[in-house]
Amino acid sequence: MTETPPPPSLTDRVSDAAFRAMMAVARALPYERRIPMVGWVVSRLLAPVAGYRRRIRRNLALTFPDMPRERVEALVRAVPDNMGRSIAEIYSGKEFLDRVRDLPLEGPGVAALEAARAAHRPVILAPGHFGNYDAWRGALTGQGYPVGAIYRPMNNTLFNNHYVEAISSIAKPLFARDRDLRDMLRFLRSGGMVAFGFDQYFRKGAALTFFGLPARTPTSAAEMALKLDCDLIPIHAIRQPDGLSFRILIEAPVPHSDAETMTQALNDHLEVQVRAHMEQWLWVHRRWKDVKGG
Repeated sequence: MTETPPPPSLTDRVSDAAFRAMMAVARALPYERRIPMVGWVVSRLLAPVAGYRRRIRRNLALTFPDMPRERVEALVRAVPDNMGRSIAEIYSGKEFLDRVRDLPLEGPGVAALEAARAAHRPVILAPGHFGNYDAWRGALTGQGYPVGAIYRPMNNTLFNNHYVEAISSIAKPLFARDRDLRDMLRFLRSGGMVAFGFDQYFRKGAALTFFGLPARTPTSAAEMALKLDCDLIPIHAIRQPDGLSFRILIEAPVPHSDAETMTQALNDHLEVQVRAHMEQWLWVHRRWKDVKGG
């Protein structure tokens, strides 16, 4: 039985109204101006108030203690900018889809993905909170791949309702975490491809490492790949220097072994991409809670 969420608080209503007002202004602008404008607002106005800058500095101090201060401060601005751009893209609907649906798929995992589609075999996709999660979803769906994703319902039900509507317009089905497991399994067994997140702290997760530090990591993606005897494929949408376009990189399937070894491989693949594009990972997460200062 699904629990009824609590009614929206005054804070929920105010924050949702402010977000809707920002997006109303943004949508009145041409796409090429809208995306950087929302990036600027999130980076320069929201990030300081929300504590994002403090979290980014803390995480960088843990992982890159010798990073020059100028580089840290540049990332303090660039990481929320990427967040804001991603939000604006998600809420741009068809305009965003038109830009990503025909992007070429690159990397050593493309052949495995095509073979799975042709054989109607399930695939577990493993993206991180990197670049824009929905760019690769739009690209794969636009090119005929049956792609679903798991999402975590937000506590603010007002925001959650229009957020789910926005991401549903890019690709579906969507499966609410901890609620739609049966539907997700049915979709996978029919030959679907489902994305599992893995790069946030999970208290009950495996004691693995990320950037050389202890990082509790959920092993559900690997466990599902082993359960269904299907490919586990890391995938990334890498924002390009123009700030508006993406490169879709599909890595080779992670070899089957055990869930922890496979999940550590996911952490390692993501780390390579984050090191190459530091501003594109969501450094605002408390990824290293088991580390002093994390």
